[in-house]
Amino acid sequence: MPDGLTESAKLPEPIFTPATKAEQGHDINVSEAFMANAVGTELTTKLRDISLQLYEMAARHTYDRGIILCDTKFEFGLRDDRIIWLDEALTPDSSRFWARDEYEPGRSQRSFDKQFVRDYLESLDWDKSPPAPSLPQSIIQATAARYLEAYERITGEKL
Repeated sequence: MPDGLTESAKLPEPIFTPATKAEQGHDINVSEAFMANAVGTELTTKLRDISLQLYEMAARHTYDRGIILCDTKFEFGLRDDRIIWLDEALTPDSSRFWARDEYEPGRSQRSFDKQFVRDYLESLDWDKSPPAPSLPQSIIQATAARYLEAYERITGEKL
């Protein structure tokens, strides 16, 4: 990362950060070298290029609609030796979306994604061991409203 970045600062160019599935819990970030060792250099290069192209295309689309696509997660697999795109993509559960007109580097951003729920959970006295605490109706409704706003702004359609 470049020196001097502040919280929420834009990177000079998009980066590829591969991850692998953990047995339990969150994905585990790995280096491109680790990935290449696991799946081969050619496949790593293809997946990096596809990921960056998808991100850049989606980021342009959302930006034009007033939303910054901060980052996103893509999941790929192989079927008959062809790369296939798996699982959800470019949703509030797999991406971080920020309001373009409210964006200000150096602070956290108002988000249209699951960060709102994470921030609420961080405010609790909870050790992150299962079971997770129940969410109050106000948090559920505010999260749904953020997801709906993101959908309508990105697609230009009412749900």
